Amino acid sequence: MSGSKKLLIGKIQATQGIKGQLRVIPFAGDASSISELDTIYVKSPAGAMEQFSVASAKAHGKRVILTLKSFDNINQVLHLVGRELYAERGALPELPSDEFYWSDLLGLQVWTSDGEELGELVDIIETGSNDVYVVKKNGREVLIPALEDVVLSIDLQAGRMTVSLPEGLLDL
Repeated sequence: MSGSKKLLIGKIQATQGIKGQLRVIPFAGDASSISELDTIYVKSPAGAMEQFSVASAKAHGKRVILTLKSFDNINQVLHLVGRELYAERGALPELPSDEFYWSDLLGLQVWTSDGEELGELVDIIETGSNDVYVVKKNGREVLIPALEDVVLSIDLQAGRMTVSLPEGLLDL
């Protein structure tokens, strides 16, 4: 399985309680993508992937409370805070047609409905109310709200996202 694709699915935000639980920001529409997993991978600061078995994962508002089988004490998990979580692509549930994993969106070329190329989607900011797509081209950065009336279409096969920018967004 080492050759299979691992997708970024979230980030460990903080510890939760004193029994070694972790609070995770999921990078998919809802917490179910993490709560259905048996195994996750945590990226070390050096870039290596450490594999962990999941004891439990439960939705907690827009976050996930994750318990790993190896840990039962807050002191054992403090070093994991701030790290990214990954999962094998095949282990993740299929999403509805209007939802995407962040890793599927990163790298898309973003165009306006008028045919202007805005650049590459390089990052996604989770704000609470809606995500914000960070698009860069030639040193210029555009922040695009991930809203239904702004994001007109996403074509993963073509590697393209089409947007209708709110008036005045590029006039800055």
